Amino acid sequence: MPGVHVLASAIGPTTLIKAALLIHPADACASHGSAAILLGLPVPDPGFAHVTVFRPKDRRFRREIKSHVTTRRRRVVLAQGVRVTDPVATFIDCAGHLGLVDLVVLGDAIVRRGRMGPAQLVRACQVSTDYHRRRALAAALFVRAGVDSPMETRVRMLIVLAGLPEPVVDHRTFWEDGTLRRRFDLYYPGIRLVIEYDGRQHAFDTRQWQGDLDRREELDDEGYRILVVTAEGVFRSPARTLERIRRLLVERGMDGVPAIDETWREHFPG
Repeated sequence: MPGVHVLASAIGPTTLIKAALLIHPADACASHGSAAILLGLPVPDPGFAHVTVFRPKDRRFRREIKSHVTTRRRRVVLAQGVRVTDPVATFIDCAGHLGLVDLVVLGDAIVRRGRMGPAQLVRACQVSTDYHRRRALAAALFVRAGVDSPMETRVRMLIVLAGLPEPVVDHRTFWEDGTLRRRFDLYYPGIRLVIEYDGRQHAFDTRQWQGDLDRREELDDEGYRILVVTAEGVFRSPARTLERIRRLLVERGMDGVPAIDETWREHFPG
């Protein structure tokens, strides 16, 4: 970037955003996806820096910078030593360039990190006067508490957008003394169906793999049914994943399971 010098080995999304802010006035802030990155929230890397300024003359025209000008007061916090829009403002801004599923991923992460609850995020979108508030609200209504990972969000959204019943998120069972016994990512309580995302990060960890096998065998003995979804089942063969889920919902005795709604294809091209 002209006017800023860094080690070539140091260039990454965070470095690019901080470098972009260096050539702007002190009241400029990282916004949109760049704010999310600095806040440690999961968004696709756009390959450039989103910077919001408050006067047209403060814009900087560079290939690596996407400038935004606003006369509205922005809610700003410090993240990694620089000014960024706060999580709510960032969520609403991102509604302008993220798809529904990516936006729900972002919202789930905001809630997971204790920034606020789902109802608070919905309310913030409802009272906002920002341009993308309606799209933000549509996504906020899908946000849930207790979601562990972006892929868990994607699996849930695949199910919901296909018109199938929404599973319970972060279902927990406890021993008699109140200590945690089990946690299920996604769960249908009435039919004891567990849906888990397996990211394969433990594929070469023999102890973890054996532990997973033992756990699944124990759950089988207690009448649970586990359906494991992998990245391939979300990105490459989502239709098959939905067929597997619907078949098990029916086989396990859930009443009134609807046919699969093709709306999901707009969000999971597979």
